[in-house]
Amino acid sequence: MPKVDCAICPTQACRTPERDKGPDFCPTKTMRSAIEQALERYRDPQVREFARAASCIEAEGYGRWSRLEETMRFCHRMGFKRIGIACCVGLIEEGRILRNILVSNGFEVVCVVCKAGGIEKETIGLKDEEKIHPGSYEAMCNPIAQAFILNSLNTDFNIMLGLCVGHDSLFLKHVNSYTTVLATKDRVLAHNPIAALYTAQGYYKKLHHLEGES
Repeated sequence: MPKVDCAICPTQACRTPERDKGPDFCPTKTMRSAIEQALERYRDPQVREFARAASCIEAEGYGRWSRLEETMRFCHRMGFKRIGIACCVGLIEEGRILRNILVSNGFEVVCVVCKAGGIEKETIGLKDEEKIHPGSYEAMCNPIAQAFILNSLNTDFNIMLGLCVGHDSLFLKHVNSYTTVLATKDRVLAHNPIAALYTAQGYYKKLHHLEGES
């Protein structure tokens, strides 16, 4: 199996006209079949237009538009009208603000929270001692239901807001429409998980050797 590790590439030759001059493990050189398969997908007119619009928004708003503004302008450019929000119930206030901003910009909004269905965690095999608060009722996060609800309501595009690790994966696995992420769940770092990378050589050195992990 070819080695692919762009994180240690010294050249980023793929960003230049000399894209074939990367290191021996460069996927531009070693994974030609995957590159060609991807190019074949871009020949689909819908995929091609989606990718083109994304690049146009990148260029127009570069360094000027927030991610939220980019998202709305992208949706307008693509003609998307019905926008789904898959929201963590813990970020419902943020979800309400997002919903109101989208509505005021002419979108129809469908917002569904992670606890939809109100199903207890025991349903998926959780033991009482595995809950956040043992001895109390806790509804499970239900990202598959969030996906199915948005699918059934035929959203044009979805925004994921604050779903937990793993729950976000289940949502993306089961949702039909294209989805972007506005925020990811990080209860320690105020939902800014990349801060852990910026501090990994200082305050968060422990990330390099997690306790209890090999």
